[in-house]
Parts: sequence; C-alpha cells; structure tokens
Amino acid sequence: MSSTFKRTIENFTCAHCGAEVIGNGYTDHCPKCLWGLHVDDFPGDRANPCLGLMKPIGVDLAKGDYTLSYQCEKCHIIKTNKTAPDDELNKYLTGML
Repeated sequence: MSSTFKRTIENFTCAHCGAEVIGNGYTDHCPKCLWGLHVDDFPGDRANPCLGLMKPIGVDLAKGDYTLSYQCEKCHIIKTNKTAPDDELNKYLTGML
C-alpha cells in the first residue's frame, strides 16, 4: 500500500445520481451531486474494498479554495478532497443536495 498520490484516469457512472463522469486523474466524486465511492486507501490507489457511497457532508473555504468533506455510508470514515472547477457547489451550498 502506497502512501503517495497515484493519478488514476477513469471515467465512471455515478453510483448515486447516475451521471456519466469524465475523469481527469484527480476525480474522486461526481461533479453533479458531489457523492463519491469509497475506493481508495490513499488517493488514486483503488485499494479499499469498502465500496460504500461517500455522502457530501460539508464544504469549507480556505485560502480561496473549496474543500469537500464526505462520509462513507458503509464504514463511516470521513475524507476530504479539493473541489474541481466543474463541481456544482452551488447546489450543495443552497441546500439542493
């Protein structure tokens, strides 16, 4: 198990909303609904067998960048990740998700 980031470019269908997501190597959640899938032990390694849905639970702003927090609905771990320019944060921030 590596403790370093591994860039993994993958397209996927969101397990929560069904959107088709085009990955860029840093994509770990759906830009439409902000949900993800618990697949990594370390970013990009795809080594975690949990596969639980990761529910967005918070968005923080620090130094001009947004960070998404989400919690696995299966094992309850909480993870954070930088948001991407195509993430639909307005839906989350206005309570639409």
